[in-house]
Amino acid sequence: MSAHALLSPSSAHRWLNCPLAPRLEAQLPEKPSEYAREGTIAHSICEVSAKLHFKKIKKTEYNKVVKKYKADPQWDDEMLQTAETYSEHLAERAMGFDNEPYIAFEVKVDISDVVPEAFGRCDCIMFGGDTLVITDYKHGKGVPVSASDNPQLKLYALGALKLYQPLFGSSLKNVEITIDQPRINLYDTWGCSVEDLLAWGEEIKPKAMMAYMGFGEYHAGSWCQFCRANGICKAQAAQQIGAFDDFKDAVENRNVALLSPDGMSDVLARGKDLVAWYEAVKKRALEVMLNGEKIPGWKVVEGRSSRVWSNQDKALDTLIENGIDRAVIYDSVPKTLAQLEKVLGKKKFEELVGEFVVKPQGSPTLADENDSRKEFSSAAADFAEVADNGSK
Repeated sequence: MSAHALLSPSSAHRWLNCPLAPRLEAQLPEKPSEYAREGTIAHSICEVSAKLHFKKIKKTEYNKVVKKYKADPQWDDEMLQTAETYSEHLAERAMGFDNEPYIAFEVKVDISDVVPEAFGRCDCIMFGGDTLVITDYKHGKGVPVSASDNPQLKLYALGALKLYQPLFGSSLKNVEITIDQPRINLYDTWGCSVEDLLAWGEEIKPKAMMAYMGFGEYHAGSWCQFCRANGICKAQAAQQIGAFDDFKDAVENRNVALLSPDGMSDVLARGKDLVAWYEAVKKRALEVMLNGEKIPGWKVVEGRSSRVWSNQDKALDTLIENGIDRAVIYDSVPKTLAQLEKVLGKKKFEELVGEFVVKPQGSPTLADENDSRKEFSSAAADFAEVADNGSK
């Protein structure tokens, strides 16, 4: 097996919908991301935290790993908190079985009998009774990841079934896949029968082979977001521009001067994707021009910047030496709530000052109907405002 499979489980949503994407991406350079490194470190901390929790390693080994990664530029103390949350979730799930389940971490699984040359790594696998549980940790906080019918985790589950078949035989009847995304408080679970999972594996085999061989057509959609060709793909451009052509035709066929709620719904849905695509094109265009190529009608200019000290310590010392009072130079302000929680740790913070923490209702904002947040209540907002005024 190669270090990087052409059809990886993590990109399954993409190649299942756009079979030509993998071969196109293979021609484009892979750009290292600081977020990728951050995610790698967070996964490693989650692994040792969970292993310590389930008594699979000793505290000294845990401390050694944490010490190693604390020296990394991408380290953030928040990783200790998210790892603790991840471990607690796994412990809660394990307690849900009638008997102590089999648990394994960072398990490499082979999926090549479904997807050519493919393999994956499961963050956590549990077997208990007749159920296989796959849990995947996500460190990102920009894009919520749903477990529902998630092809990446379904492929992991197929690999896990294949790996453990000799051990558990046909006793397993159900599969449960979970996304744990602590930084946005997302813990999402979806399940199906083993029979349905195996049937799905058979169903996607032709699609996987088509993508592996480089056959089919380009097909743009939400899966374009993390594609290496995002922002420079012609199929994506055609889809985005064509979407508004279709909308224009539909509007012109209506004998009205104002957009109806349905019309606004159309604009909001199409515009969201169009804005994201436009920003991706701008990013790509800047990269192209910084590499020396020209784009007709555009140029690279210097953006806004703020003044900074070349040597802050020396500058402030100079002010003091010249009689400027320290009270003029320095402000004494407490750390923010989030900063104090990070310094003290979530548990200690909650014990000491949790009773003083409140979360006011946020300002109303638009979101699509599949957003996990509950619908805004104007009555609750009015009540909160009255209560706030009454406390003054």
